[in-house]
Amino acid sequence: MIPLIFYDIPSKLEGNYWSPSTAKSRFILGCKGLPFRVEWVEYCDIAPRMKEIGIRQNKLVDGRDGYTLPVLNDPNTGALITDSWEIAEYLEKTYPEKPIFPNQSKGLIRAFDAVVMNLLRTAFKFPMLRSTEIMNERGAEYFIATREEGFKEKFSEFSPEGPKRDEHWANLERIFNTSKEWYDEEEGKWLMGDVFSYADIIMASRLFWFERVLHDDEWEKIANWHGGRWAKLLADVEKEYHEV
Repeated sequence: MIPLIFYDIPSKLEGNYWSPSTAKSRFILGCKGLPFRVEWVEYCDIAPRMKEIGIRQNKLVDGRDGYTLPVLNDPNTGALITDSWEIAEYLEKTYPEKPIFPNQSKGLIRAFDAVVMNLLRTAFKFPMLRSTEIMNERGAEYFIATREEGFKEKFSEFSPEGPKRDEHWANLERIFNTSKEWYDEEEGKWLMGDVFSYADIIMASRLFWFERVLHDDEWEKIANWHGGRWAKLLADVEKEYHEV
């Protein structure tokens, strides 16, 4: 099998990877045991590089159209896919071993993905702010400029210390309180009880993002909520992931 080509966003961190969007696809590739190699693309280079390979635009978080990562190129089939959800669908259909949408759950998991994203919108400017601290300089400058343009707000006002940051922390805690209620509906460590699915990857990708970009004390705060449940969930999903 020819290794798949996965386009990801680099950083100053060991191992480079940090993005929650690309983490979802990475987890699937690892869980399914699919060989892949990474092409690192700085934020400022995404548009020209994606135009070069012929990929379409996606909807950005702020509502605009733009080029985004992850992108997956499968030389075994000729497929070129963008958007983490479409990559998940493609990998499940093309490589069905170790399913991530068990028991005809794809529709429900898609709804779950949308709900999680909507909840996170109330707090995501805080980890977005922290993300620029671990980006390479060129990528960070481009990221800040484009987010200021998209949100019509100075980046320094995204999540400053004080009432706004406190509100983001309160919203994060509400998000995980709600998530705990979902996970408590079934016995077992996964959202579907003893059955691992893409829903768990969705949750783990956000946790992975927080672990990588937040300050140590900030990540520990989240990791210790609900008796350490969220650090354990991330560790459990990472055990399913075997990078090749």
